[in-house]
Amino acid sequence: MSVVAKTVGVSRSQLHAGLKTAAQPHRRYHKAGDAVVVPLITALVAARPTYGYRRITALLNRQLRAAEAATINHKRVYRIMQAHSLLLARHYTVRSDHAHDGKVVTLRSNLRWCSDWFEFAWLGTEMSSGAPSSCKRPA
Repeated sequence: MSVVAKTVGVSRSQLHAGLKTAAQPHRRYHKAGDAVVVPLITALVAARPTYGYRRITALLNRQLRAAEAATINHKRVYRIMQAHSLLLARHYTVRSDHAHDGKVVTLRSNLRWCSDWFEFAWLGTEMSSGAPSSCKRPA
């Protein structure tokens, strides 16, 4: 093992850890307590088919708190809904290749675009002397 580690240029412990994790197959998500929650989630999704996993989580946690049971994380609800095909369909939009057809016209080239300042007038009070002259109220 040490000859292989020197040849590859990694430490022996890293090489051993890589061999150990590569042999283990990835298993699907399964938790023992999910069997209790799945009927509740399916009932909520059937009643409100346009709700996503975060809203379903909020409603589910409200029910669980009323029953004085432990609440569930939204990521766990997402995994459960994904495993049982209860998630909403993703919304994809097709963007056009060209954003606009018009031409931006300026007075001359290299002209900086800017916006005007808003001026606020205080009625019945004088502005402080530290304010710029353009911001002072006309007399």
